[in-house]
Amino acid sequence: MKTFLPAKFKVDRSSDRCIQCQVCVNQCSFDVHYYDAEDNEVRSREENCVGCHRCAIFCPARALTISRNPMDYRDNLNWRGETIEDIFKQAETGGMLLTGMGDDKGQRIYWDHLVLNASQVTNPSIDPLREPMELVTYIGRKPDRVTIDPVTRELKTDLAPQIKLEIPVMFSAMSYGAVSLNVQESLARAATEFGTLWNTGEGGLQSSLFKYGKNTIVQVASGRFGVHSDYLNAGQVVEIKIGQGAKPGIGGHLPGEKVSLDVSLTRMIPQGTDALSPAPQHDIYSIEDLAQLVYALKEATNYTKPISVKIAAVHNAAAIASGMVRAGADIICLDGLRGATGAAPKVIRDNVGIPIEMALAAVDSRLRQEGIRNQASVVIAGGIRSAGDVAKAIALGADAVYIGTAALIALGCHVCQQCHTGKCAWGICTSDLGLTKRINPDIGAQRLVNLLRAWSLELKDILGGLGVNALESLRGNRLHLRGIGLTDTELDILGVKMVGA
Repeated sequence: MKTFLPAKFKVDRSSDRCIQCQVCVNQCSFDVHYYDAEDNEVRSREENCVGCHRCAIFCPARALTISRNPMDYRDNLNWRGETIEDIFKQAETGGMLLTGMGDDKGQRIYWDHLVLNASQVTNPSIDPLREPMELVTYIGRKPDRVTIDPVTRELKTDLAPQIKLEIPVMFSAMSYGAVSLNVQESLARAATEFGTLWNTGEGGLQSSLFKYGKNTIVQVASGRFGVHSDYLNAGQVVEIKIGQGAKPGIGGHLPGEKVSLDVSLTRMIPQGTDALSPAPQHDIYSIEDLAQLVYALKEATNYTKPISVKIAAVHNAAAIASGMVRAGADIICLDGLRGATGAAPKVIRDNVGIPIEMALAAVDSRLRQEGIRNQASVVIAGGIRSAGDVAKAIALGADAVYIGTAALIALGCHVCQQCHTGKCAWGICTSDLGLTKRINPDIGAQRLVNLLRAWSLELKDILGGLGVNALESLRGNRLHLRGIGLTDTELDILGVKMVGA
């Protein structure tokens, strides 16, 4: 069937520089470049290019430039080029359009409309180079009050399991198969070295990664891939995944072409078959059902691990979160509409869910109003890009954040959104053994550690500028935030004042 789709990217090859070395042919996993032996010339199939830039970066002669194809459609605010191309694709295939990564549409990013206040004279700033700054965070259920023995000074209150984080940043759930084993090892090693946690996602835990268990969150999703007793007891936290930000209300999907032999063994499913998690968690049709699963997992782990429950950020997230806390969840995870994924229906990713900033503010306010905020930690995910976003999230009420896309970018991801194809040129979202070698866990772990170290230094600078020396003084303190370019309704939901107020 004839295709009506133009090439999205233009591949410019400088004839003066190109030395016909074929490095681009070997590096491209999307079959863009090929060698024409008859003419002794390397050529390009521009229609295959996804804009990952690997060929241009690895070209030793710097002969390649990848740019957007200047060919465009007639201006029409309703029938934009992307909309037209989506209809072309569905007219050719008759199927749903899949995509990777998070929502890339124009919904407002509220982090960019929030600014942090700063100290000046009456509350002088603190120099983090000369004064200690405390970033340590404990996640888990907290008591409303503690009792200390007046004689021995020992704590008499029994505490629920607490997890110590050296920085309030953890690595998001990215399952084996959705990302390569080398990526997971990079995440696990970086979390271990820096003193934070990484999340297995819903694909189980590959046997070589059990040794990183003290810094691992193990996830239980509706498909129960790779879930068994040793798996549950391997991690520090057990997370029940009900939903995720990129596809609220629907299940998980790992395309069969990414289910290699080792992925199938870890997930305990047949090789080459699609891994489909049911849309509903069949154990959970009410808050009472959720409570039963929470305590079943606590029982299975001898009450030694916090139980987290992850939901997508939706309009009634605050009420749901209240029920989750009362059902015994020690940690609530909220994933906003900018949360990324390895594969999601494009129509769901772009049209379902709400921004994480609004969900966080609503949940924190609801739990405080009901007097149960201390009974669970709140962790958020979905588009955290910088230490500034982290600080604003903490001020809005989060205890910690997850990062996914930012971590993958640190490993080399160029956000070309082809994760679902299994052909990732950077060796990140693939099970192809030839491609996975492109991620070296030694280098990957160091790059992730560098990112966390850089963000920790920036967080300390931010705290110093606010005139506080501990993250705890910022947590939930919305007086440190001001809104800019927001409506009165938006300011009210966020619980912050307008700049100048």
